[in-house]
Amino acid sequence: MGFVDGVVVNNKALFIPHCDLYTFGTLTSSIHMAWMRTIAGRLKSDYSYGVQTVYNTFTWCEPRPAQKKSIEQSAQKILEVRKKYPEATLADLYDELSMPADLREAHKKNDRAVTAAYGLEKYLDEE
Repeated sequence: MGFVDGVVVNNKALFIPHCDLYTFGTLTSSIHMAWMRTIAGRLKSDYSYGVQTVYNTFTWCEPRPAQKKSIEQSAQKILEVRKKYPEATLADLYDELSMPADLREAHKKNDRAVTAAYGLEKYLDEE
């Protein structure tokens, strides 16, 4: 997921108009990814993210202002780290074997912020 300007969205691509950092941070969290892996359909081994099946059925938390700010800050950090690798595609950045350590750490901080907003005390694993 990312932010883009001047792009025409078609086919299987989805977009959220006027998306904010809180939404981006939540959607890139391990909590949302676990939901997506559970709910989404598949085409071969690829997930098929659907608005009706995944996004609209996802339970959004109601964070306190400080929690929302924490998610926004961690989401911004993810974007800042990505900018450090301008030649890399998202596929390059998110390759499990070669993901940059600073990007992995930014996502861990985002996961902790989102997990806290959901009232969960510890970082959740995939299960």
